[in-house]
Amino acid sequence: MNEFKKDVLVGTLFIAGIWNFVSGLFVISTVLFAATSMFSNISLNTQASR
Repeated sequence: MNEFKKDVLVGTLFIAGIWNFVSGLFVISTVLFAATSMFSNISLNTQASR
């Protein structure tokens, strides 16, 4: 997955997490924020190993 696709994925998950948090779906928003953090860290670790 290239950097642009990772950025789009992280952004989409983050916006969906905020939307679910505002809607009151706290469990789903927590899962989405965790996935956002995971994909963001994978992206940073890939850059550091180059």
